[in-house]
Amino acid sequence: MALAGPSRLLSLAVRLLLEPRRNLVVRGSDQSLPVVRVPRALQRRQEQRQSGRGRLQRPVLVRPGPLLVSARRQELNQPARLTLGRWERAPLASRGWKHRRSRQDHFSIERVQQEAPALRNLSSRGSFVDLGLEPRVLLALQEAVPEVVQPTSVQSKTIPPLLRGRHLLCAAETGSGKTLSYLLPLFQRLLRGSDLDSRSSTAPRGLVLVPSRELAEQVQAVAQSLGGYLGLQVIELGGGLGMSRLKLQLYKRPAADVLVATPGALWKALKSRLISLQHLNFIVLDEVDTLLDESFLELVDYILEKSPIAESPAELEDPFNPKAQLVLVGATFPEGLNQLLSKVTSPDNLTTITSSKLHCLMPHVRQTFMRLKGSDKVTELVQILKQQDKANKMEPSGTVLVFCNSASTVNWLGYILDDHKIQHLRLQGQMPASMRAGIFQSFQKGSQNILVCTDIASRGLDSVHVEVVINYDFPPTLQDYIHRAGRVGRVGSEVPGSVISFVTHPWDVSLVQKIELAARRRRSLPGLASSVRDPLPQKA
Repeated sequence: MALAGPSRLLSLAVRLLLEPRRNLVVRGSDQSLPVVRVPRALQRRQEQRQSGRGRLQRPVLVRPGPLLVSARRQELNQPARLTLGRWERAPLASRGWKHRRSRQDHFSIERVQQEAPALRNLSSRGSFVDLGLEPRVLLALQEAVPEVVQPTSVQSKTIPPLLRGRHLLCAAETGSGKTLSYLLPLFQRLLRGSDLDSRSSTAPRGLVLVPSRELAEQVQAVAQSLGGYLGLQVIELGGGLGMSRLKLQLYKRPAADVLVATPGALWKALKSRLISLQHLNFIVLDEVDTLLDESFLELVDYILEKSPIAESPAELEDPFNPKAQLVLVGATFPEGLNQLLSKVTSPDNLTTITSSKLHCLMPHVRQTFMRLKGSDKVTELVQILKQQDKANKMEPSGTVLVFCNSASTVNWLGYILDDHKIQHLRLQGQMPASMRAGIFQSFQKGSQNILVCTDIASRGLDSVHVEVVINYDFPPTLQDYIHRAGRVGRVGSEVPGSVISFVTHPWDVSLVQKIELAARRRRSLPGLASSVRDPLPQKA
């Protein structure tokens, strides 16, 4: 009896378990069965899990040959011979970078050619003689810049229309030789003009307007080296000076044919009637996208109102009242610039010269993007700088530019580098003029190998010795990225350049994804390409 109880319970349990199956068999075909619907996405996920448990991970097949994009995850590499179509989906290495799990990830846009685009096929472009320059200008070029033997593609396209008296908009990539493109026609036009004895420091015949004091110093140095062989005098008028010092600076300077100035200093001089622009024959707006920005626009508008800009080429040759020829030069032209240019000149009188690589990533510069946590950036920077210093001791190489987005970050980062015994220079816009003067020139001469700076060092400054650009803070716009990256790989650079960018914030990731997509499709960066090629609106 003791065993009867458990056996009955067991048989009852078996009967209860089998009862649903018997009912299913007995039911007729006319009765519908209950259906449980499983989402298809959940089914696929379950199938992938089950198939992956009993199978080894398949090795990633790497195609032989050079890469255009190399990523930490090799399946996201892209061979150099492969170009994605415009509507083809791109497997971005930075796709998940807005998630914090992506930290420590990285990818690089590799160097696919050795020389700058402006130097390709130089032998087919002839010489400066073929461009229409006079013998004395050619002789001055040979004496002042003996390393320049043949014109770049930008110079070949720009110099002939300028010599014909056309207003010109030159839109070309950084480091393509734009400064000589306008200086040579400028000097030739001044030599054909009035007697040199009539020169005056208060009424220059040539004006080059630039956005920063450092760029003004650089352009003045290049222009004076050329002008000295032609009997022409070039002076520089930088900002950051009070009115009394500005007057003293102008009175002490010798009589000049060409004035290189910043908007603020020239605006002060015009308001005080220390300078007159009524005798201008040539006016250049270098880095015009910056000059026509909101920070400079009011000053530049006032300067252009005081300048006698010619309405037609015939007015340039008027012997009694010659007007000024206008040249606009820049490496980036963001959307909306055409409306601003319509205030300056008639669209019919403006010749536009663009290069094939305008607003494109430089194909001869390696560009690396590193996804980091904000607190890890200092450690990574110190490690890179120490590796660069160790390489310099073994074999002399180039210098390093470290870009920050604010003056306070430049100062703070400088203190950190001081603690690590890393010698460097600092350059930021809040420094007094006396401190800023000559900092970039001393960096160019090699007094220090590291310069920590803001974007004032990214516009137009020649940096043929720079080997590495580090974006400690990722630039806020694509235009800023182009200008920062343009400090390496310039025409005449002695070392191959590379760019390293620290990516921290979600808005940084959005810009990086646009850059990576443009690189994989070999297209220009978005938001910039159409602004120069669109026709200018007519004046009302």
